Amino acid sequence: MTSTSQANPIKSFEDIRLQWQELLGRSVVNNLYITPTWQELWWSAFQNGRSLAGFYLTDGAGQLTALASLSRYGDNFSFVGNSDTCDYNDFVIARGTEPEFFPALLDAIDSGGGRQLDLFSVGEDSPTLAMLPDLARARGYSVDIDEEDVAPRIDLPPTWDDYLAGLSKKDRHELRRKLRRLEGHDNWRWFCVSDPEEATERADTFLDLMRRSDPAKAEFLTPDREEFFRRLIAATASQGVLRLFFMEMDDKLVATSLCLDYDGVRMLYNSGHDMEYRYYSVGLLLHALCLRDALEQGYRYFDFLRGNEPYKYRLGGRDHHLYRITLRRADALAGG
Repeated sequence: MTSTSQANPIKSFEDIRLQWQELLGRSVVNNLYITPTWQELWWSAFQNGRSLAGFYLTDGAGQLTALASLSRYGDNFSFVGNSDTCDYNDFVIARGTEPEFFPALLDAIDSGGGRQLDLFSVGEDSPTLAMLPDLARARGYSVDIDEEDVAPRIDLPPTWDDYLAGLSKKDRHELRRKLRRLEGHDNWRWFCVSDPEEATERADTFLDLMRRSDPAKAEFLTPDREEFFRRLIAATASQGVLRLFFMEMDDKLVATSLCLDYDGVRMLYNSGHDMEYRYYSVGLLLHALCLRDALEQGYRYFDFLRGNEPYKYRLGGRDHHLYRITLRRADALAGG
């Protein structure tokens, strides 16, 4: 660490909320999951006996240059968050300060008595993936890098016709056919909810459709995760990030897509639909309509987020790879 920087512990998310938010605008990695709002939301729901162990660096003028939101359990350190509810994670580092930050990170782990650092959901284009492993090996750490998952996304072209032209012939034909069938139904509409009060009121409907659409989703929605979704809907709506879409047929809500808009990107966080309306492909088509809306608003890309479900590729998604990086000290490997 240079003499012009200073490391400070993160005592609470609130203490440096404004500086953290400002630093995101100067960071190579900037996504909703590493904002103070999301990190605090997750922490309040799932900390489960862990303690905050993060720190931030400031320059000589007191301005934040980097931030590591970390937790610890015993002598193991990891990001705040988990792969069940956080599709991406990373450090917040001002461009150009990476060579200073990563040595400071390892210093903090060493001085804190850490034996393992587990970093999950790191994107393929992250400076963490590019720089940290070699530095850690040079310090005697064992480093494991595993592909954890994929998060398909699609760069959004200027027009809907351009988007359709970019699909395979089969997928383009199928999407057009399904849209014509839906549009031939006499009584259907789709709409978006973003008002905080209305979004909170519709949380039950969202969760019900999510639960009914897939046995795996029903199993996923444990009471603590259900409460997390409720808090998530309220918090993101209050910040103008939430776009909660619904499709209605025959005066009945039959599909929902919970999208989050951040930094010119629309993310499809989760969804659900009524299985009785599968004939109309209501789930897939609501996603397509959400995508078209993002395109028309000039967003940079549509992110289907974690998972390789087939519908993401039928709508044009291309894999973005996520990695897990695990650092272990030599004495941890030896059992010392």
